[in-house]
Amino acid sequence: MATILAARHGVSRWRDYLELTKPKVVALLVLTAWVGMMLASPGLPDVAVVVFATIGIGLLSGAAAALNHVVDQRIDAQMARTHSRPVAKGRVSSQQAVAFACALAATGFVLLYIGVNPLTAWLTLLSLFGYAVVYTMFLKRATPQNIVIGGLAGAMPPLLGWTAVTGEIHGYALLLVMIIFAWTPPHFWALAIHRRDDYAKVNMPMLPVTHGIEYTKSAILLYTVLLCLVCLLPYIVGMTGAVYLLGSTILNFRFLQYAWKLKFNADSKTAMATFKFSIIHLMVLFLVLLVDHYFKVSPFYVS
Repeated sequence: MATILAARHGVSRWRDYLELTKPKVVALLVLTAWVGMMLASPGLPDVAVVVFATIGIGLLSGAAAALNHVVDQRIDAQMARTHSRPVAKGRVSSQQAVAFACALAATGFVLLYIGVNPLTAWLTLLSLFGYAVVYTMFLKRATPQNIVIGGLAGAMPPLLGWTAVTGEIHGYALLLVMIIFAWTPPHFWALAIHRRDDYAKVNMPMLPVTHGIEYTKSAILLYTVLLCLVCLLPYIVGMTGAVYLLGSTILNFRFLQYAWKLKFNADSKTAMATFKFSIIHLMVLFLVLLVDHYFKVSPFYVS
């Protein structure tokens, strides 16, 4: 019996540490980084570089998430969405979480520096600092534009993937960063509307709390329009072809439908439905980029 209880405790602890890394968020970040790696090469990039870059970027992203748990533990404990997080509940101490985050960050940085290139290692570490320190410790508590400014850190993975393969910062990679940068506000503000009372309870200056829900709905609609325009840029500059243009147009039109409904005909479920679709939108958009890329390099492609 003692052995069984110890095994169950070990599994529970493992799950707590996994939860610290926000695996679903990190998975989306790593996907966009991975697509960046594929787009940076006309063929398939070096497998070893892809493996080291994927693991390194994932580890540093997980470290940033773990530090976020530590910094936000007080407000997490008071919010319905986050009250059961490991640090907020005391299942993992602050010291343990910081040590875990440092171990992930150090391992990820070394993997990137030695196995990929120094530029990618330093840019990824800078992204960790931007999210865990600049956004979480300062912007999040200082301004309702926190997610707009701080969203740059979360928009970096495609650039990191690109530099992992090429060792340089390219304009095409920056276009991918711009897409995620424009996508982040409508994505997050939809969730913030749904959780407005939670944020108000902890005095967090999210846009629905400081400016009201109607203002936030207008901002979501406007940023979604901006996102649609930004998504046209890869096609306009010749980075992508017709497959991307068609796929992105369909996805963006659907996102606009959600944003329009949220503004003018919302019910109690619309904000959360918009938030959930935004995740699908970004994930599928980057997969469309990938399909378009290899379709363009196919011998059967005719421009």
